[in-house]
This record gives sequence, structure tokens and C-alpha cells, in this order.
Amino acid sequence: MVQTNFEKIVIGTALAIAASALLPIAKTTFRPIAEAGMQGGTSLLNRGKSYLQLAREEVEDIIAEAKFERMKKQLDQEIALLDDTQE
Repeated sequence: MVQTNFEKIVIGTALAIAASALLPIAKTTFRPIAEAGMQGGTSLLNRGKSYLQLAREEVEDIIAEAKFERMKKQLDQEIALLDDTQE
């Protein structure tokens, strides 16, 4: 039992020393990775916004074309009616 407690103390101490030595290294390693991840996330968000804007403009163009075609058809019908009444 004393042997087990001693092993736990030695292992705990070794882990504490290793953690204190590895923490600065991990900090300097993970900081650039985190910054690159943030930049990638921002880029992805901006790209998504531009795709949504493009889709919105396409839908607006389709609606405008449909309105124009409807107006053109109505004008053609009115012109046809005028031609029929003048004959």
C-alpha cells in the first residue's frame, strides 16, 4: 500500500513537471493554429455572405425578367386589341 501511494506521488510529480515544461511549447504551437483557424472561419463566413448576395441578385433578376415578360405580353395584347378595333 505504501508502495502504491509512493508510485502515485512520483507519477503525479512527474506529470506536473512535464506539464509545466510542455505548457509554453504547446502555447506557442497552438496559438498560430488557432489564429489560422479564426482567419479560415472569417474567410468562410465572408465567402458565404458573398454567395448569398449573388443568389439574392440572381433571384431579383429572375423576378425582374418575369415582370418585364408579363408587361410585354400585356402590351402586345393591348396593341392587338387596338389593331382589331381599328380595322
